[in-house]
Amino acid sequence: MTIMDPFDPRTVLLAKHAQHVVLIHFPIALFITGVVFDVTSRGQRTSLLASAAYVNLYAAALTVLPTAGTGVLAWHFALDGERLKGVLLWHLLAAGLSVVLVIASWGIHWRARQSGSPVLPRYRLPLELLGVGLIALTAHLGGFLSGVNT
Repeated sequence: MTIMDPFDPRTVLLAKHAQHVVLIHFPIALFITGVVFDVTSRGQRTSLLASAAYVNLYAAALTVLPTAGTGVLAWHFALDGERLKGVLLWHLLAAGLSVVLVIASWGIHWRARQSGSPVLPRYRLPLELLGVGLIALTAHLGGFLSGVNT
């Protein structure tokens, strides 16, 4: 039996799924924080809270793509490209839709800034709240895949 050193860079960087497990926390935290700032801004695009929401949603949109990529790599390497079914399939579908909602939420804020409108569109909030719920579901299913939720 080989004992792995948790401080060895090879253990951290070359583990079959380690990058995904580390990266997922960034878009989750940034998106949820952005949504909280957006809700508290009360739709006023020129407020400091709306600016904070925009920055967080932008960072979430930037980090969600590499996170999704490492998720595909984790499926390929850690699960040996196992057939997509059951929890794995649901996790992939929820993750894909989450990626779309994160990028769409940032896009709504970006378009509002480009148009110069002082008020954000109202349809953004249900979309963002759906995104938060879908991210929670994706994370829950991912916990089962990783063995955390057994």
